Amino acid sequence: MFLGIDVGSITTKAVILNPDREVEKSVYLQTQGFPILAIKLCLEELKDFITQGEIKAVGVTGSGRKLASVVVGADVVKNEITAQATAAVCFNPDVQTVIEIGGQDSKIIILRQGVVVDFAMNTLCAAGTGSFLDHQARRMNLSIEEFGRLALLSKNKVSISGRCTVFAESDMIQKSQLGYAREDIIRGLCEALVRNYLGNLAKGKEILPPVLFQGGVAANPGIRKAFEDILELPILVPPYYAVSGAIGAALVAEENYAGKPSCFKGESIFETEYTSRGFECKDCPNQCEIVEIFQNKKKVACWGSRCEKWNM
Repeated sequence: MFLGIDVGSITTKAVILNPDREVEKSVYLQTQGFPILAIKLCLEELKDFITQGEIKAVGVTGSGRKLASVVVGADVVKNEITAQATAAVCFNPDVQTVIEIGGQDSKIIILRQGVVVDFAMNTLCAAGTGSFLDHQARRMNLSIEEFGRLALLSKNKVSISGRCTVFAESDMIQKSQLGYAREDIIRGLCEALVRNYLGNLAKGKEILPPVLFQGGVAANPGIRKAFEDILELPILVPPYYAVSGAIGAALVAEENYAGKPSCFKGESIFETEYTSRGFECKDCPNQCEIVEIFQNKKKVACWGSRCEKWNM
């Protein structure tokens, strides 16, 4: 078995892959600002596999991959682009474009013959990400599932600004006050956010089929339909789209497995206390932001230093 963990800003995901590259079990939890706790809770869900000593190798990815690597004892640490591309190619070896939209960022990955040839990430604007869509659904007193389905019921196009979350929300409120149907407003938002994604990330890139849509937002049928309408291409959604990053991390761990014992800490993770602290080093003009990780009050990792002062 191979374990993959994806620690994002909004959610933390983990999967167990069997030797046939099939998902034995997956976990999807809210990070809620406590990534170490989220990692532990994910592993609790997978405890049966861990206690039986079935994990041969562990891969981690996501914005919290450094932290995850220290907590679990990872064998492989990979960036999100590599992890998402690896998962996409496993699902469809012919994939040429990957659209990935998560809780707080967006990515586009261009592949040719299974190799990444170009990519772009947007971590500066929340427009179109899962957190923004969740916020709009709550504001309209809808579940995120209802929110996405309502867009498919729209009969009329409504123009919504999608270049900024503030403008988009203001535009939605104004259209609602003018009497536009709720489903038309939601459809307009989905189309605006897709145009914003394509204008920011896909500009100058050749989007060729097959196109895979991964990440939590792939569950939103309104966004999927907007991509299909604007691109005039079919959009494929893998079965485990929400945990694709964790799948990719597990696949990379498998690819790098050479029969050696894993660095995985196993059951000891559940009894171990992990804490962290951050501070700004003022010893030189660099003013580096340093993060220290402690395992049972003993410092086990440190990063953020531009010199060797804080290196371990």
